[in-house]
Amino acid sequence: MPVRALWYRSGVLHLIDQRKLPAREVDRPLRHVRDVAEAIRTMVVRGAPAIGVAAAYGMVLAHREGTYTPERAARLLRATRPTAHDLFVGVETVRAAWANGEDPLAAADRYRKATVEECHRIGVVGAPLLTRARRVLTHCNAGALATVEWGTALAPIRVARQRGARLFVWVDETRPLLQGSRLTAWELARERIPHAVIVDNAAGPLMRTGQVDAVIVGADRIARNGDFANKIGTYEKAVVAHENGIPFYVAAPWSTFDPRTTSGRTIPVEERAEREVLEMAGRRVAPEASRARNPAFDVTPAKYVTAFVTPDGVVRPSELANVLARRSRGPGAR
Repeated sequence: MPVRALWYRSGVLHLIDQRKLPAREVDRPLRHVRDVAEAIRTMVVRGAPAIGVAAAYGMVLAHREGTYTPERAARLLRATRPTAHDLFVGVETVRAAWANGEDPLAAADRYRKATVEECHRIGVVGAPLLTRARRVLTHCNAGALATVEWGTALAPIRVARQRGARLFVWVDETRPLLQGSRLTAWELARERIPHAVIVDNAAGPLMRTGQVDAVIVGADRIARNGDFANKIGTYEKAVVAHENGIPFYVAAPWSTFDPRTTSGRTIPVEERAEREVLEMAGRRVAPEASRARNPAFDVTPAKYVTAFVTPDGVVRPSELANVLARRSRGPGAR
């Protein structure tokens, strides 16, 4: 892959500082669990699967420091961002291994490899869905930067392109932090995948005038009934796609699915600092007297989802609860 969001070597977790892209590619070496927690909180690393892997290695660093218990380290990392389910899965994977006397690094390595493999399989599963789609729209960044390698929403696009599909990608800018125009466009440009950045509000008119054949996004948490949380602005894209008869796909590894959350009504939605909305590139753009609301995510009801693209197949929302129940019973369950 031309992009890796993070890697671990010789007791150091290395992160690409996603706040600096596309202007500079900066490696942030982290040696302490508190540094990892701060990197997650401040979005040095972002994207649910990448957050989960970073948190898993954060647990490894806590173990190396020798002053943390598994539970204390887990509490520190869980408190960073509430919406992304992968964060909790990554932490718990290593916490359980550590508490059972197993090697935390081996557990984190397995979790990272599983995430990368699942994202590649998402690409293989999802690519056929895009064979007739010449123009695909995506929101936020669900590429390698968000997932370590491959991506979720971008994985089917990557695999389809490798197979010869001539795809064009509409890239929502994704206010207020511009993960689309800064990060998704950066990934696509590196791979010479044709694309254009659009303001978030342009997606609706493009769909209405027949310039979008499919929409594909990632997710931060998917409830048992198929409601899902993703970057703010996803809900309106799903509604407009539904209104215009355009397929709307959600791509995610199994760590993003949360069987314990029955519906989107109980998904926690992170509220971030007002200044992210009131400023642009560090400069105030709103009047000093103005306030802002800054929910980082919204929740889209399952009725607007055409299908979930999982590592093991395409799943309709009506099938999801049964699929998750079978997975909870283990291999071979019927």
